[in-house]
Amino acid sequence: MKQRMKRKTLRLYLVIATLCLLGLAVGLTLYAFQSRIVFFFSPTEVAAHKPDVGQVVRLGGLVEAGSVQKAGDGATTNFRVTDLKNTVTVSYRGVLPDLFREGQGVVVEGSYGADGNFAASEVLAKHDEKYMPPEVAKALKESGRWQEGENGQPVSTTGNTSGTSGATGAANP
Repeated sequence: MKQRMKRKTLRLYLVIATLCLLGLAVGLTLYAFQSRIVFFFSPTEVAAHKPDVGQVVRLGGLVEAGSVQKAGDGATTNFRVTDLKNTVTVSYRGVLPDLFREGQGVVVEGSYGADGNFAASEVLAKHDEKYMPPEVAKALKESGRWQEGENGQPVSTTGNTSGTSGATGAANP
């Protein structure tokens, strides 16, 4: 005759099986998100530790004044993104957002090629003067370029006299 399992032992096996299944589900979820994780860097962080070739990253800062140049093909634009300490040259092929301009904040998503150039696949520009992605605000605050004004409203120290903050935002962060 088989002896029936005690209730405590049965409960223990059930808890162990549940934890194993939960661990498996978490592991599979993290594995699925692994290829979709995009890290944010400022130009200073890139200078300190350049991302691997082909690794998709977001780079945020200000479009350096006088740096925007259209290439001969008419579809490629080269510009520099700065946090006032370091600068990264970016190449983007496509139509830039209407609000993209020199002296304004920007977040570009792309990767470094084997040639060492940053090729952007997406350019995210400011959509109103009150929004700033937290990563860009932090990088600009650390560089001394960004300050909080009255009532917590952002104030840019970029020299922008139009009354806007000079900040950027991602349309779909």
